[in-house]
This record gives sequence, C-alpha cells and structure tokens, in this order.
Amino acid sequence: MSLDHEAIYKAYAGTVVSIDDGAGAFDASGNSVSLDQSLIDAARATLDAEYNAQEYARNRAKEYPTVVDQLDLIYHSGVDAWKAKIKETKDKYPKP
Repeated sequence: MSLDHEAIYKAYAGTVVSIDDGAGAFDASGNSVSLDQSLIDAARATLDAEYNAQEYARNRAKEYPTVVDQLDLIYHSGVDAWKAKIKETKDKYPKP
C-alpha cells in the first residue's frame, strides 16, 4: 500500500503526525487515525491546484539570470538594463 502522505498531512493537519504505508496514520500519542479517502482526495486536489498556480514562478526561476550575472548587468549597464532583462522573463511567464 502506498499512501499519499502530503495529502494526509494536509487533510489531518494537527492530528496525524506520522504515516506508515503498511500500518496507516498515527497521532502524537501513537494512536491509529482512521482515514477518510474523500478528505484525502479533497486535500490532494487543493495541493495540486496550489502547485499548478505557482507554475509561472517555477518557470521564472529557471530563466532568471544568476545573481552574479544580474549584478554584473547592473554594474556594466545600469539598473534600467537589469529591469528590462528581468521584465522579459516576467512578461514571458506572467502571474495568472
């Protein structure tokens, strides 16, 4: 059995503190917590939506120049050139 740990922790925040794929979920006292699959599915849907909403940020992070290159651009070409370079990426991957 393979449990969706992340979704279980979200669905049972403050209750489930450990998960064992073979034995189930447990609270802080080591007591077994009965899991409701519909709550886990709803939590998974929320987690997936949150992840998908941040796709633009992940794409931007891959394309931004390194900090060293950004500082070099500012030094040699000024802040306006740096802003223009960063804006290219922001425009390519806008916030939803």
